[in-house]
Amino acid sequence: MKLGNLHGRAVLIDGDRATDVAAASDGHFGPDPQALFEDWPGFVSWATDAGSAASAPFDEAELGAPVPAPRQVFAIGLNYAEHAAEAGYPPDAMPVTFTKFPSSIVGPDAVVALPEGHVDWEVELVVVIGTRAHRVTREDAWSHVAGLTIGQDLSERITQLQGSAPQFSLGKSFLGFGPTGPWLVTPDEFADRDDLAISCALSGEGMQSSRTSMMLYDVPELLVRLSAVCPLLPGDIIFSGTPSGIGNRRTPPRFIGPDDVLVSEIEGIGTLTTRFTSAG
Repeated sequence: MKLGNLHGRAVLIDGDRATDVAAASDGHFGPDPQALFEDWPGFVSWATDAGSAASAPFDEAELGAPVPAPRQVFAIGLNYAEHAAEAGYPPDAMPVTFTKFPSSIVGPDAVVALPEGHVDWEVELVVVIGTRAHRVTREDAWSHVAGLTIGQDLSERITQLQGSAPQFSLGKSFLGFGPTGPWLVTPDEFADRDDLAISCALSGEGMQSSRTSMMLYDVPELLVRLSAVCPLLPGDIIFSGTPSGIGNRRTPPRFIGPDDVLVSEIEGIGTLTTRFTSAG
């Protein structure tokens, strides 16, 4: 199943057609995409038999963030060995964890106004929580996942690294710094949900390319580690880390400029396109 956000309304996606959830369910489920996670098992049960009789063509450019207002946004750093190496940090015994503030979340085809500084790219697999997860086991972890989508953990490196104690969350939470989409894909749709090709290109030049099977902490392990500390709530999202190839570790460094186009891809999900412009 693919779940999208079309003009702020939840839709089931089937190829180039979309079915409005509220209309097709006769109001049993409302139009708010975020509200669906409060009864995710019930929604999945209904959606499995919903059919597509009421579907209509749609324009992907009109899609919003599939999870537009998560209560908690977790983000993982240094979760690919080659990225940890390029950043100069050895793999740690605990995933490096921070947050992106929810106000940074935007959808596919977003236009992001660049703040002053050095804005960098980080393509990531984003995990969406479907049912409350607290102190889960590896064996049970995937059952708490509603689906997967694509994310860009955009980062302004000067803000992120300034001062004696880095400001990761601030540097990664400017307006528009959490592009996600184009839709949520449920885990059953993947041939191998633990091994997906992941890549991004900036204005036509390939920057990152890897597979999610290269993560140091895979999706189940992230849920185990995070849920051991705090409950993961329905509709929460987890940016699961980025491969090597970021801009501030290139020689010379390269950062995003006005008029750049960032295209992020993950196998089995699709493409997330983000455009940029000057602020002000």
